[in-house]
Amino acid sequence: MTDGTDQPGPTEWGAPRVGVGPWAEEHPGEAVPDDPRYDPELLREGDRRNVVDAYRYWTREAIVADIDARRHPLHVAIENFENDANIGTVVRTANAFAAAAVHIVGRRRWNRRGAMVTDRYQHLHHHDTVDEVVAWARERGLAVVAVDNVPGSVPLETAELPRECLLLFGQEGPGVTETARRAADMTVSIAQFGSTRSINAGVAAGIAMHAWVRAHADLDAAW
Repeated sequence: MTDGTDQPGPTEWGAPRVGVGPWAEEHPGEAVPDDPRYDPELLREGDRRNVVDAYRYWTREAIVADIDARRHPLHVAIENFENDANIGTVVRTANAFAAAAVHIVGRRRWNRRGAMVTDRYQHLHHHDTVDEVVAWARERGLAVVAVDNVPGSVPLETAELPRECLLLFGQEGPGVTETARRAADMTVSIAQFGSTRSINAGVAAGIAMHAWVRAHADLDAAW
């Protein structure tokens, strides 16, 4: 059953709410589904959550189980030593690309606002140190790929990302720690052509994850 906390209220300026209303209003004359994947409360009250239409009225557990059946062997880690506000964006993007898990390295607390409640459908793990997450990846045969614009990095645009890998991102500003760069199997950089020294960590994570998707995902399976 939903607890309602991931159902947003009315949007500003009187714009219509997202999602769908009660099943009886959306499907007049049709029988209410008795499929166990459907949440009786959502069927009765409507579903305003941030989910694709295919998951309307489903329970959270059913949604997670369905994604689990087709998650990619891509893991994402982000260092959280300075309480980076980009982590929510990374989680949301990882959810969009059906990443196996997101790993938070360092502080346990992180700003969930940018995740837009997608952390409810995305597997999350915590590791105290970079060495700990790298050891976790090694035990599972995952290549560790650091993403940072540093000397000696391989351009992401020409790099061959391993299918089973952990993409490791650093903090906004300082980037990936020296410990992470030393531990990584490879470091890739994102091509830039303007005046800025670096791009937002959340944006960089999205670019790198999409590069992996283009190389390894079954694009016919996308929504």
